[in-house]
Amino acid sequence: MATAAAASASEAEAESKAGPQAEGEEDEAKAARTRRKVLSRAVAAATYKTMGPGWDQQEEGVSESDGDEEYAMASSAESSPGEYEWEYDEEEEKNQLEIERLEEQLSINVYDYNCHVDLIRLLRLEGELAKVRTARQKMSEIFPLTEELWLEWLQDEVSMALDGLDRERVYDLFERAVQDYICPNIWLEYGQYSVGGIGQKGGLEKVRSVFERALSSVGLHMTKGLAIWEAYREFESAIVEAARLEKVHSLFRRQLAIPLYDMEATFAEYEEWSEDPIPESVIQSYNKALQQLEKYKPYEEALLQAEAPRLAEYQAYIDFEMKVGDPARIQLIFERALVENCLVPDLWTRYSQYLDRQLKVKDLVLSVHSRAVRNCPWTVALWSRYLLAMERHGVDHRVISVTFEKALSAGFIQATDYVEIWQAYLDYLRRRVDFKQDSSKELEELRAAFARALEYLKQEVDERFNESGDPSCLIMQNWARIEARLCNNMQKARELWDSIMTKGNAKYANMWLEYYNLERAHGDTQHCRKALHRAVQCTSDYPEHVCEVLLTMERTEGTLEDWDVAVQKTETRLARVNEQRLKAAEKEAALLQQEEEKAEQRKRARAEKKSLRKKKKTRGADKHEVDEDDEKEWGDDEEEQPSKRRRVENSVPPAAGKVGLDLEEDTGPVDVEPPSKQKARAAAPKRDMPKVLHDSSKDGVTVFVSNLPYSLGAPEAALRPLFEACGDVVEIRPIFSNRGDFRGYCYVEFKEEAAALRALELDRKSVEGRPMFVSPCVDKSKHPDFKVFRYSTALEKHKLFVSGLPFSCTKEELEEICKAHGTVKDIRLVTNRAGKPKGLAYVEYENESQASQAVMKMDGMTIKENIIKVAISNPPQRRVPEKPEARKAPGGPLVPRQIYGARGKGRTQLSLLPRALQLPSAAGTQAENGPAPPPAGVTPAAEAPKMSNADFAKLLLRK
Repeated sequence: MATAAAASASEAEAESKAGPQAEGEEDEAKAARTRRKVLSRAVAAATYKTMGPGWDQQEEGVSESDGDEEYAMASSAESSPGEYEWEYDEEEEKNQLEIERLEEQLSINVYDYNCHVDLIRLLRLEGELAKVRTARQKMSEIFPLTEELWLEWLQDEVSMALDGLDRERVYDLFERAVQDYICPNIWLEYGQYSVGGIGQKGGLEKVRSVFERALSSVGLHMTKGLAIWEAYREFESAIVEAARLEKVHSLFRRQLAIPLYDMEATFAEYEEWSEDPIPESVIQSYNKALQQLEKYKPYEEALLQAEAPRLAEYQAYIDFEMKVGDPARIQLIFERALVENCLVPDLWTRYSQYLDRQLKVKDLVLSVHSRAVRNCPWTVALWSRYLLAMERHGVDHRVISVTFEKALSAGFIQATDYVEIWQAYLDYLRRRVDFKQDSSKELEELRAAFARALEYLKQEVDERFNESGDPSCLIMQNWARIEARLCNNMQKARELWDSIMTKGNAKYANMWLEYYNLERAHGDTQHCRKALHRAVQCTSDYPEHVCEVLLTMERTEGTLEDWDVAVQKTETRLARVNEQRLKAAEKEAALLQQEEEKAEQRKRARAEKKSLRKKKKTRGADKHEVDEDDEKEWGDDEEEQPSKRRRVENSVPPAAGKVGLDLEEDTGPVDVEPPSKQKARAAAPKRDMPKVLHDSSKDGVTVFVSNLPYSLGAPEAALRPLFEACGDVVEIRPIFSNRGDFRGYCYVEFKEEAAALRALELDRKSVEGRPMFVSPCVDKSKHPDFKVFRYSTALEKHKLFVSGLPFSCTKEELEEICKAHGTVKDIRLVTNRAGKPKGLAYVEYENESQASQAVMKMDGMTIKENIIKVAISNPPQRRVPEKPEARKAPGGPLVPRQIYGARGKGRTQLSLLPRALQLPSAAGTQAENGPAPPPAGVTPAAEAPKMSNADFAKLLLRK
């Protein structure tokens, strides 16, 4: 078939050469790529039929002549390229460029997992058999492969296995696959493939060995182990003889003694298959397994209902198995958890710790440690535990050294991690040394390792992280102790401590005392005294302690001369230290005083500015503005937007009986009444409105209701049905302004305190499209800091804060998105005071694990063309509102609120009216709600006599 395809390709080549040459070199290049592709597909089809789903459908049932005809058609189409061929060439060229890019990327960073996966996929698609095998081999040496990658690789290799040697290579590949993770599907494929080699020498024993190992590995798997048992039984039933019936009986009995799903069906099958009655012992084991199944079902069902990676569910399952104490089941649940949580270092640590302390099986322990560092190579604790396990089980020294070198190249994320791995390796080397000998190969290796460690930390770690991973020189300290205590080499120890002190540690008393203790134990008095004298001069953190140690030593061992010298040095040093501390305290006090003076100056400056702004305001301010200030103190907590406040304050109140204003019709000028008429009209309703008195003694049975619509016609009638559902209502007291307008809040008094507590549950209930706020009734004059906020302001790891949501996003739509990542307990959309969404939301999950997974998967998601941001809920500290006293200017009344916005009044506003036409400012003061009307008898500027251009020119040129 390959020969025919090659011949067809040659004919196509000749035909293309005989054709017109007007297409140029580009067309010839494309034709050459097409010929290579046809030949590659022909060879691949002859030797590798299962390259992919498309190949199975294309090649099945196709004879050699059909294949020749097919490739001949492909080659003949080359002389007259059509639309399909051009698309095919473009796709091939694109794949080749992508393959080159991925190979270049891997040459730079071989630890790019996704790059490996993409390269294998493209090479497999292009039929590059040798390259795809090499790519898979390289990836498997660096990373453990997932079940999907292994099954795909095994499927390809099984398809290409032609003889016994190929079958052995496939067996080796299966052995590597089952070592990465516990995968029931791979074990099942392994068993079925081994059945195909039953005709070879030792084939039957090979099949049974594979199935027995599969049962030991995944036979206890409650949901997937059943397939292994059934496949094993089917195999034994197919080859069974009269003398081998007991083998099938044994498999049935072993399976029925294990808690697995669908045990009842297996028991019924055994009853139907067995000719003899089932023994009573088997029935008892079966019933016991059913009872155990009921205990395991809650944990299995939790795993089935949850979504990957299900770490919390696996953790609960592991805790349960640890209490039961069955080693086989504990190992199985750890392996199951690691399939989906292979990048969780804590899970590997817990698993390896259990094996180190409980099972202590060498092959199993070392295998788990090796897999742990392959999955999480950035975790230094796993490498340290691996080195300890290898030493514990007597692994060869060269293997341990190679493992340590791999750890150094793993790429830790902190400088201190390198110090930790070096310490673990140096401890191992120290335990290998026999210090009874003056010199040995192991001792020299230990000293060389210490020297290399110091050089490595200086050259590699310090340059990479721009910081020292060992600021306290722990490695150098250990080396000095080993030289002093185990090697009796105080000269080397003193050299090391001198080096330690020159690295910025001379100011610490504990470093000098450690050196002193070492000299005390293994040196002499002269060097002890020398060390303490240096410590007295250099120590800056605890000099008194060092001085006390020096005097104590001289008191017990020194001469009178030594005592005098010590006293003189310590007194001089302590006097200098006290002087330095006094200067530092004075400097700190001066800085503090300067800060206080600056703060006082800023306070006075603010007070002067407030006083100046107050003087510029109209003294006859509208009483309505005062009422609105009172309303802000009683009602809403949030500040009203400046633009809204100006619009409300500068608007004309509606006429009596008129519900709203048609802005399109009211386009003409508005007549402003004189101030005397305005005051009279505003004061008229005040005399008619009854004053609402509040009895503070009834606060326990009263709730304060705010944020109600101002357009609420009859507040008492509208609110009574809502609150009567909570209990008997004594009175509803709505608050009106002096003009008779409803101010948006009221008091609701109940007969019983329990009813008032139930009424608090109506908080945020919508009333005419506006969320109603219901809070306890508290006298703020007695409790000025009282504030009701129903939600937590601390870090909540199980709750998410979502921002950037489209305003049209509903709670149901957000819940549908969030529940894909875990169990959603509550969702709260944040709205403004009018009930309109602000694009923010809080999503509460069942646990921290689900919230963490949701953050990783939802952050940056696009919802209705909006890119949202998702983070763990950690609200900032709520600012305490400024007390009224803070807004008072010295010696003056309360400074009114400004209406100019956050940036104040604009400083670049220019008056374009000539000065000659401006009215004197002495007679007119600006009111708070706009310019004051001109005094009687003065003609406003807008009514001045019209002037010609010549008049304006005279005014501008006048000197």
